[in-house]
Amino acid sequence: MENFESFSVPYKINPEYKKKTAYFSMEFALDQALKIYSGGLGFLAGSHMRSAYELKQNLVGIGILWKYGYYDQIRNPDQSMNVLFQEKIYSFLQETDIKFDININNHPVWVKALYLAPETFGTAPMFFLSTDIPENDYLAQTTSHRLYDSDKAARIAQNILLGVGGAKLMDILGFEPEIYHFNEAHALAASFYLYNKHKDVKKLKKQIAFTTHTPEEAGNEKTDIRLLEKMSFFAGVPLNTVREITETWDDTFNHTLVALRFAGLSNGVSKIHGAVANRMWRGYENISKIIAITNAQNGKYWEDAELARQIKKDNYDKYIKRKKELKQQLFDVVADQTGQLFDPNVLTIVWGRRFAAYKRPDLIATSERALELISDTKMPIQMIWAGKPYPMDYGAVSIFNKLVHLSKKYKNVAVLVGYELKLSALLKKGSDVWLNNPRVTREASGTSGMSAAMNGSVNFSTFDGWIPEFAKNGKNCFVVPEVDINLPVHEQDHLDLNNIMETFEKKVLPTYYDTPEKWFEIVKNGYNDVMAQFESGRMADEYYKKVYNKI
Repeated sequence: MENFESFSVPYKINPEYKKKTAYFSMEFALDQALKIYSGGLGFLAGSHMRSAYELKQNLVGIGILWKYGYYDQIRNPDQSMNVLFQEKIYSFLQETDIKFDININNHPVWVKALYLAPETFGTAPMFFLSTDIPENDYLAQTTSHRLYDSDKAARIAQNILLGVGGAKLMDILGFEPEIYHFNEAHALAASFYLYNKHKDVKKLKKQIAFTTHTPEEAGNEKTDIRLLEKMSFFAGVPLNTVREITETWDDTFNHTLVALRFAGLSNGVSKIHGAVANRMWRGYENISKIIAITNAQNGKYWEDAELARQIKKDNYDKYIKRKKELKQQLFDVVADQTGQLFDPNVLTIVWGRRFAAYKRPDLIATSERALELISDTKMPIQMIWAGKPYPMDYGAVSIFNKLVHLSKKYKNVAVLVGYELKLSALLKKGSDVWLNNPRVTREASGTSGMSAAMNGSVNFSTFDGWIPEFAKNGKNCFVVPEVDINLPVHEQDHLDLNNIMETFEKKVLPTYYDTPEKWFEIVKNGYNDVMAQFESGRMADEYYKKVYNKI
């Protein structure tokens, strides 16, 4: 049984990673059984926690136990998607008997802490906060109900719970982190809790590491500073002092900018994003240095062990045998959800990730040329879409439903609901091609293609995010030719679509069907390159050596 009065990491720490660190994230994708994540941010944080455990780092994770998770993606009678908020039960989390109060909206709100032991899912030790306890009124209880609540005040309350609640929990546990790492700015309120202790921004800069994930200034969260004060976001620090230490002289509080000012060191999540972030913020004074640590995924968790074994042995026949078995496992889900019977011998393309307009999930569906190709029987293809839109992003929900209705016209097209860890793994293991076509400059990193390549799925992508660091076009993936990013958006989309179709018809399809030995070479190179550069052990190591130990 753990000692929650004087907590320490419950394994022998590797001396390379001895600096005590608390890692704060609004979401973590750790296991299908623990539904407290929405998408890429959570997948990244989950892999980080797994690698922290594998490397025996002196690190704990801090998150929120979302009673209803993000949401369950279900279907309406016509197969279009619907949203279900269903209570989740987690018997594997340990009670700590720790309860404490924090201020939200100038009222005390009670917080309970639950513990996830490392041996449960093979992660660093983790604590999850909940306000869903009898000591609170209903409004306070709802703070930990829904990840990314659509109500602005509720989201501020959630940020306070993560930041102030997480920092106060560290004090109660006696863990005394040397580094507080904010994975995005959601936990920023912790900074004001820490500032209250020593009233010194210089000391704050020796405690905080910050990871930014947003490649556009407009995408960074901004809030009226008086609303934040009313909500108790500043943990009792007077508003005049807040203005002074954050250099916020108008009423618009920029969360990312303030995190950059409080951090001793910050990072973007790919080399391109690091450069973009430095350009974006260079006009602002007193911000931390921003370096690049490219996102990664955990190989042990994601790769199919048998498939990886045959790739390493260069055994084509046994690789194909296993790949077809994995395709059939995926196709059983396709049949169950849609009634479509897919063929393991046919080239299978998957578009799978969060549904958002800039990721352009429906780009190829707007092309007559693509729709003709779907009907072609000479070099047949099968197409699967899957992903969760933000439930209040009605544009993205509409795109999802448009694709659902399109799929009814073709026996080789399917749209799946329930894109969570389990389905994501099936899609990566069961696909031949992993299609990734965000509008260039909009994707800070992206990670789905990494775990796809770990399972013999060949990346077919626009040149953005992590891809420029990985891509050897035609050797370990296929890259869509670049277009001028200064063109109007509709022209970029038109040119990208033509380039996607041209590359697919002239390179991807013929390689798969006419030269299977060359395809296998691309698969092997993709696997080897992704495991060498984009396995999350490298990332977790870099955070210690390039960030935590440098602050």
